[in-house]
Amino acid sequence: MFNGGLVSIRELMEGLNPSERKVAEFILANPQKVVDLSIQRLAELTGVSEASIIRLTRSLNMKGYKELKLRLMGDLTNNLKDEQYQDINIGGSTESLIQAVSSNNKQSIEDTVAVLSPIEVEKAVKALCSARKIAVYGVGASAVIAEDIKQKFTRIGWWCDAYSDYHSQMTSATILTEQDVAFGVSYSGQTEEIFSSLTEAKKQGAQIITLTRFGPSPIADLSDIKLFTSSVEKSIRSGAMASRIAQLNVIDILFVSIASHKHHDVIPLLEKTRLIVKNTKRA
Repeated sequence: MFNGGLVSIRELMEGLNPSERKVAEFILANPQKVVDLSIQRLAELTGVSEASIIRLTRSLNMKGYKELKLRLMGDLTNNLKDEQYQDINIGGSTESLIQAVSSNNKQSIEDTVAVLSPIEVEKAVKALCSARKIAVYGVGASAVIAEDIKQKFTRIGWWCDAYSDYHSQMTSATILTEQDVAFGVSYSGQTEEIFSSLTEAKKQGAQIITLTRFGPSPIADLSDIKLFTSSVEKSIRSGAMASRIAQLNVIDILFVSIASHKHHDVIPLLEKTRLIVKNTKRA
């Protein structure tokens, strides 16, 4: 059963134009009612054109109004509600901070599952499995995610490098080929260094995979394969907390999918690297 309609709408609310926002607000307030409405009737009730509703579904990365209704039905069937992230009260008790941070991390993963496309994950796995070289680009907090990707892929013998500064990213991008993959990580989807590096990599023929917050962005729009996480942390962004957890969860999904597809090759290498690290610690 499809789901994720409510989460997807909430994720994009701030970036919608006035007509799309009217429809989105109506859907969030009346999901049960909308699943029984035709597109013509929804247009009448919200005072917008049918074209505006279609544009909204495309902004939500859906094929059309039918898919939107299917996802809303899935949300209702699974009793999924438009959950909100908890405010982190600086100066609050330790117990309240533990609860708020943990709850937001959990919510971020659940919302990411709702907006992460299995089709795009499969495409990413296929591209990564066939790549000669994988170049991963991340700046600031996203550099931590890039290093995690490198660590995982290096463990299974893949040629993978992570680059966190603009000069090294551009140097790497310039020498990529059509046999390679450039993997850009940017929560906002707007990091100029990542956009420029991926643009150069695309010019060289490399396949582009991106991991960004859900919705249109310069970096996501540039990519061949789009992986999304939920957008979170409206009150505190400096620590990149819940978004980092969601990104790492997506990388774990990719890695386990790769291991599942190539388990005869991957599992022995994972065991081999595990043993060498274990023996090193004893020494």
